[in-house]
Amino acid sequence: MLLYFIRHGDPDYSTDSLTPLGRRQAEAVAHRLAVCGVDKIYASPLGRAQQTAEPTAEMLRLPVNTEDWTSENTAWKEFTTVFPDGKRRWIFALPVTDILTDETVNLTWDNWLDAAFLKDCAAPQEGFERIKDASDDFFMRHGYEREGRFYRVVKGSDERIAIFAHGGFGTVWLSILLGIPPHFVFPTFSIPHCGMSIFEFGGRDGDLIHPNCLALNDTGAAYADRLPLRYNNSIKY
Repeated sequence: MLLYFIRHGDPDYSTDSLTPLGRRQAEAVAHRLAVCGVDKIYASPLGRAQQTAEPTAEMLRLPVNTEDWTSENTAWKEFTTVFPDGKRRWIFALPVTDILTDETVNLTWDNWLDAAFLKDCAAPQEGFERIKDASDDFFMRHGYEREGRFYRVVKGSDERIAIFAHGGFGTVWLSILLGIPPHFVFPTFSIPHCGMSIFEFGGRDGDLIHPNCLALNDTGAAYADRLPLRYNNSIKY
């Protein structure tokens, strides 16, 4: 099985929709996914993710299946903290030096929640466990059952599935998929608008496997359609 994870396109957060640029980015992703095709399309319930999935669904004549657990609104309530200016922001927005201190680099999967940068975070443990459990259920539906940090192939599949969601949620999910402790992923993995990550779930029935990351946050679709390459509409790259 191949899993394509795509962040939504350039958004207008005030209306939970895509900007004209975001719609062009979504069309570019559809052109990319049509090259090899996908069998199933999933998306967050939020408008900007649904709108990003629409061109792919229309081009491939597939329905968009909604996965509530990928909603950014829920993750926002769990992985945000109040900054010195009084505003609530993602913990991922903290300076890297506030997260990867001498103390945190020695933490592991077993005690990452002890990190000082999480002390004012809303509900990191509950949020992480919620996403992990829902992710496990999602993959079980596709024939892969979690065992520790690996997956048992219950019924292998050649399906290609695409899931359209969000940057904050996606950062947590990347930690789970790649098996990297969250406090290393949070400050160092940024997901651009319509960035695409591809994971291979291989093996035969009964095998114990780990997802193989074939591409991470790739924006080649935008390049192919001659769209401006900017990280979150700010940094040209």
